[in-house]
Amino acid sequence: MKIKLLLVFLIGIVLSSNAQIASDKYYVQFTDKNDSPFSINNPGEFLTQRALDRRDRQGIEIIANDIPVNQLYLQGVADIGVQLLNPTKWLNGVTIYTQNPALIDQIKALPYVSATLKVVQTNGPVSDKFKNLVDDAVSNNQIENSKSIGSLDYGYSYGQIEQLNGIKLHDQGFMGQGMVIAVLDAGFTGVLEHPVFEYLWNNNKILGNKDFVYMGGNVFEGHQHGKMVLSCMGGNLPGTMIGTAPEAEYWLLRSEEGPFENIIEEYNWVSAAEFADSVGADVINSSLSYFNYDTIFTSTDTIIWSYLPSDMDGNTAIATIGADIASSKGIIVCNSAGNSGSLVGAPADGDSVFTVGSVRLDGERSGFSSIGPTADGRLKPNNMACGEGATIAVGSQDISIYGNGTSFSSPIMAGMVTCLWQSHPEMTAMEIQESIMESGSTADNPDNFMGWGIPDFAGADSILTSINPNINIDKLVTVGPNPFSEQLNININIDSAENIRIELINLAGNIVLAKEYNLTGHKKKIKLSTDISSLSQGVYFLKVITEHRTEVVKVVKG
Repeated sequence: MKIKLLLVFLIGIVLSSNAQIASDKYYVQFTDKNDSPFSINNPGEFLTQRALDRRDRQGIEIIANDIPVNQLYLQGVADIGVQLLNPTKWLNGVTIYTQNPALIDQIKALPYVSATLKVVQTNGPVSDKFKNLVDDAVSNNQIENSKSIGSLDYGYSYGQIEQLNGIKLHDQGFMGQGMVIAVLDAGFTGVLEHPVFEYLWNNNKILGNKDFVYMGGNVFEGHQHGKMVLSCMGGNLPGTMIGTAPEAEYWLLRSEEGPFENIIEEYNWVSAAEFADSVGADVINSSLSYFNYDTIFTSTDTIIWSYLPSDMDGNTAIATIGADIASSKGIIVCNSAGNSGSLVGAPADGDSVFTVGSVRLDGERSGFSSIGPTADGRLKPNNMACGEGATIAVGSQDISIYGNGTSFSSPIMAGMVTCLWQSHPEMTAMEIQESIMESGSTADNPDNFMGWGIPDFAGADSILTSINPNINIDKLVTVGPNPFSEQLNININIDSAENIRIELINLAGNIVLAKEYNLTGHKKKIKLSTDISSLSQGVYFLKVITEHRTEVVKVVKG
């Protein structure tokens, strides 16, 4: 593969100029969810089992905002003659398209509609979202950081993973197996062709895609920003580039609209996050930031949607509201801090959002990396990762080690977050985030420039292990080796003969192995070998059921 050394500086998000231009889009707010055919008592009708399992593991209840938008309300709006775009159950509304503004008055008159908002401009963008600078020089620092140490041949991406002390997790077998990451972005041009993604395709790790911008659109056309972002996590081309979660599974979701900057993108973001929740995503990466918008000019009004600094309070921006709701569903939302060098935008201002700023490979903060505090005085960002001189995939076959922007620090972090959670699936999303912050280089004195600093993922792993140690003096079950490969030895602490049942359960909650034994007080060891040879790598739960006790142990097949 030909490797080009490019300087890609992304002031906003990278978007092509040939995107479709949308006009006359509105958001319709409903009053309630009365008479819905769905119920919180039967959530399997609108949430996948994986989504329900994620909630169950974290003790999260199904509540009213989980219920879909009332289908009768949606039909009533559609019957007026507009096109429905994206419903949002968390906000209880829908975005629509029409070229006839007179229809909006009819929609406003519906008894279950409380408001409508025009959410796109019709005259063209005010600001340029695309800037691309080329520099063929290679610094000694980047050459040094292209080496590889550990079980994987990281190539050029070694430095950005080693900076987070993430290679130790990879060496232990935690590379995202069994975990799902949703990527909310502008488009994924090149993901079908680029060699760094061949492993994902060949191993069915791209679970699917959905376009929330152009209904029925092709997310693999139009924009390459999502491809660059995905490569930081899911790239897997040994000797050239390996991402932070090369064994995870991915949903590719387009929520960002063309060369414009309109508030409808935030509504798209929320609908995409809802979808990610419903299919059971564990982590969302959003390398998007909202603060300034293009002005909407109509025949009667000039509408300015841009936020004021006082709006970055964690409760005002649409995307921030959606991101915090996503977090409340047990998802870790990693979001770029932004590249303004000043205040963080939405949804990075969310109090539950894991906001990621940018540093160079030498650990110095990037001047463009947005900072806190939020309007209500909270520290932001949370942590930092490499976003200046990051290794990313570009074009259809090339690699750049000059990717600059928090757009890249966020997915580099998100992949490692996923691996850490894989190693401690019993922990909640907030516990994972807190352990990462506690491991940070400035955790003793966090500030609004570096947050809690550059995390140490091996250190975060130790913190979580100390919270939930594997060794207990009254432990029923001990296992080894763990991680295992061809053989797993199970020792049962019993004093007399008992009937024992063992179950091996994957992260999706499926029983992949079930066996029964009759053990005496003298024969307390079970050896699994041929039974586990066909299992894929990843995290499993070993459930041992005796006549008096039940115990579950986390095991890893490496």
